[in-house]
Amino acid sequence: MELEQYIQSVFIGKDALDDHAKITKAIEDRGMPTISVAPETGKLLTLLVKMTGAKKLLEIGALGGYSGICLLRGTGKAGHLTSLELVESYADAAREHVHQAGFNNQVSYKIGPALASLQALVSEKECYDFFFIDADKDNYVNYLDLCIQLANSGAIICGDNTLWDMQVLDSKFQDTNTKGIRSFNEAISSHPRLESILIPIGDGLTIARLTD
Repeated sequence: MELEQYIQSVFIGKDALDDHAKITKAIEDRGMPTISVAPETGKLLTLLVKMTGAKKLLEIGALGGYSGICLLRGTGKAGHLTSLELVESYADAAREHVHQAGFNNQVSYKIGPALASLQALVSEKECYDFFFIDADKDNYVNYLDLCIQLANSGAIICGDNTLWDMQVLDSKFQDTNTKGIRSFNEAISSHPRLESILIPIGDGLTIARLTD
């Protein structure tokens, strides 16, 4: 048994695994990439939202809605998620799955390039308690900078895929995505207002807390 299988078999309930499989199949049928967060990463996101009491959430990259559902599970019926998605058809899929999960009135979708959406939110002086970054890797550092501008004191900022299939460990990988992830990990670990750690769960989840 591999580590991922062990974690899922012990810590992830059958219902959660079934939900993940159902959404994966649905987005595959739509011709979308099957790159939702792993069930164990989703469980960790739910726990982090619960433990921090976050109510205003923002995710960069909706895809099929699985990560959004996991985030909203942490808030119960008291939170709201702003979801940024480049592709309108992906947002439509996410909206459908979030509705099926019972969170239809707790999500707002903004369609278009995430940098533009984030800059608009900064101009509107919006603030959030929790951020989840899971989009184009070469912009992770830019997303981090804008999330910090939108963050309430004590906010949590998470970035997914931060091991990038372990390619971040091997200097022979110098493609744009790998370099973007490396830059993000370095930026989030060295930022003077962030306390951070990379957890080797799923494809790697980097977690930071914004200090006062």
